[in-house]
Parts: sequence; structure tokens; C-alpha cells
Amino acid sequence: MRFAKRSFHLVLLLCLVGCASKGDVENMQRDMDEMKPYLLNMGKELGELKDVGRKELEKGFKGFRQDIEAMRKETADLQANLDSLKVDIQVMGGKVDDVALHAQKPADDLALFKEDNNRRITALEERLLKLEKLVEELPKKLTETRSDVLQKDPEALYRKGLDTFRAGELQKARELLTRFLELYPDNELSANARYWVGETYYGEKKYDQAILEFQEVIKKFHNKEKAPAAMLKQAMAFKELGDMKSARYVLKKLLEDFPAAEEVMSAKERLKEWK
Repeated sequence: MRFAKRSFHLVLLLCLVGCASKGDVENMQRDMDEMKPYLLNMGKELGELKDVGRKELEKGFKGFRQDIEAMRKETADLQANLDSLKVDIQVMGGKVDDVALHAQKPADDLALFKEDNNRRITALEERLLKLEKLVEELPKKLTETRSDVLQKDPEALYRKGLDTFRAGELQKARELLTRFLELYPDNELSANARYWVGETYYGEKKYDQAILEFQEVIKKFHNKEKAPAAMLKQAMAFKELGDMKSARYVLKKLLEDFPAAEEVMSAKERLKEWK
């Protein structure tokens, strides 16, 4: 643009002073006309360059602002971390002070603390010994208590003896049933108890004692339902001892005295077998 203005001024000056011919003016005018498109194109390109430069500059400033914001955020985070670290250091400092104070506790206090602990340990040991003694005595007390309960309850004592017999503890069952007979000789279950005492001997293959116990049932409780059962089992005991005569005699007596008893069928079958 500056070049065009200068050319125009030059032509004007030549015209005024009359130094240039008409042909020169025409040639210069033609050159100027030819230069106009070039000049216009240059102006357009310069404008485009300005727009591109402005956009790049704005883009650069935008990125620069974003970088500054990011740096500000990182600075704020760093400051927060520093503040938190300061708090942690203060807390640790307080704990260190507490430990230092505890370390400075007088020896007398520590001695008292130790003495108190020893006293408590001694008391606990004494209580532990008492508890161990109670645990050792507990089975005995339970047995005594159970025995007292059984002795006060005839049926419970009898049931205990019978259950023990069924469990296969023959001697213990005999002791319980004998105890029942000693405490309650006139109880309605006495015939049954005497019969099961005989069964304990029979189970141990002590047939002589079994025969005597079954005889007690037959003699003292002849009208009880256990009498025919005692006679059948007594006959079996005689047979085990090889006394077949006595065995057959007892079976025949059973058939005579108790013809309607449940044991009659078994007695008849054995009489046939023992001929």
C-alpha cells in the first residue's frame, strides 16, 4: 500500500512539473494497473496471516492459562499435604512426649505396680486351687446326691438297677437292686428286684447263687407274676449244673402251680427236650 501511494504521488508530481511525456505517463499507468491485482493479493494474504497469527496467539494464551491453572492446583494440593504433614508431626511429637513422661515414671510407682500385680496373681492362684478342688470333689458329690435321690425314690432306684442290668453291668446292677431290697423289702417291686438279682448271677454263670435267689422269689412271692418266671429260670440253672432231675421237677411244678402262665409253653418244650 505504501508503494502504491508513493507511485501515485510521483505521477502527480511529474504531471505538475511537466517533466514527463504523455507516453511515459501512460506506461506508468499501465504498470500501476498491472500491479493492482498483485497488491490486492498481497493485502489479502497479509490479512490471512494476521488472522492465523491472532488465532495461534489466542491458542497459545489459552494453553498458557490452562498450564497456570494446573500449576495453581498442584501448588494447592502440595500446600494441603504440607499442612497434613505438619499435623502428623505435631501428633507424633505429642506421643513422644507421652512416652518420655511414662519413661520418667518414678521407680517407686513401678515397684508398687509390680507388687499389686503379684498380689493379684497370688489371689488368682488361690482361687484356681479352690476351683480345682471343687472339680475333683464334684463327681463324688454328684454320686452322693444321685444316691440320695434314688434312695428317696424307690421306683427310680429300681429302674436304675434294671437299666444297669440291661447295659451289661451285672455286678453294679446287683448292688443297686440289693440296695433297693434292703431299703424297701415290702415294696410292690420287691419280687421283680429279687428276680433280677437272680438274673445277674445267672448271667455271670454263678448258677448256685442264681438258684437260691430264684428260690427266694418262689418262696416269698409265690403269688406274684415273677414266680413262674423264677421257676423256669431256676430249672435252666439246674440244667446248666447237670442236675436234670431237679430241672424237670421244677418245670413240672411250674405246670401244676401256674397252668395259665406265659412260661407254660416254654416249660413244656423243655420237658420234651430234657427227657
